[in-house]
Amino acid sequence: MTARERLLQCLPVDERRIDVNDVATVVLEGGDGPPLILLHGGIECGGAYWAPVIPQLAERYQLVVPDMPGLGESAAVARLDQQVFDGWLQALLEQTCDQPPTLIAHSLVGTLAARFAASHGDQLHRLVLYGVPGIGPYRLPIGLRVTAVRFAVRPSEANMERFERRAFADLDPVRRRDPDWMQAFSTYTRSRARVPHVGRTMRHLVATCTKQVQDRIDVPTTLLWGAKDRFVPLSLAAEAAGRLGWPLRVIDEAGHVPHIERPAAFVEEVTRTQV
Repeated sequence: MTARERLLQCLPVDERRIDVNDVATVVLEGGDGPPLILLHGGIECGGAYWAPVIPQLAERYQLVVPDMPGLGESAAVARLDQQVFDGWLQALLEQTCDQPPTLIAHSLVGTLAARFAASHGDQLHRLVLYGVPGIGPYRLPIGLRVTAVRFAVRPSEANMERFERRAFADLDPVRRRDPDWMQAFSTYTRSRARVPHVGRTMRHLVATCTKQVQDRIDVPTTLLWGAKDRFVPLSLAAEAAGRLGWPLRVIDEAGHVPHIERPAAFVEEVTRTQV
């Protein structure tokens, strides 16, 4: 069994590869209810990292969980800029959703999603921006930059651990809770980081998706954040919430990836955004 298969083992979803605006895109689909799209952030493993919350969310929603172009198992594009992203996401929605969905977009990809919502708001029911740097004036922390560069140059187990310890508020309890899944997560992410087009996509996202979104978003929008996020600090979200009038949901004792660190709390907050 491959590391990706271990990540997705026993999940109530089907995996298929579909043509989305001329991009061969791997998508996980399952569940029943109103449509919910989960867009992963800038991470080499793609949508597989949503696995800890998929079973609970599939009880309430029709889930669509793609790998972004150039990440996970989806095909590469020459350049994942806003125009390419918009065309890809619009086509994905048309192929997978029979009504405007709620879109949850994490981290760097959330900046692209926010700009999409500003120009294609009629295609979304609701937007949840989750640990997204582009909602305000953001500067990549120097320690995170160094850690990311080291991992990109040499995606070793030690460098992956350095990255994880920044991403999680407390990595060790998560490892103890599900050591096999966390090992598969590390192994698969490191294997994808060695693929040249994956590295190219990651560099482009870091360079372009930390810039503030200036466009007005009329779609009902909620901010969802880990209280101890060391990648994109909670203070950025609090400032944006006050400036834009968006609700801010905070998950205590969690860093940049609460859906992995505190999955039950993440699902509870997602469910609250639908009320």
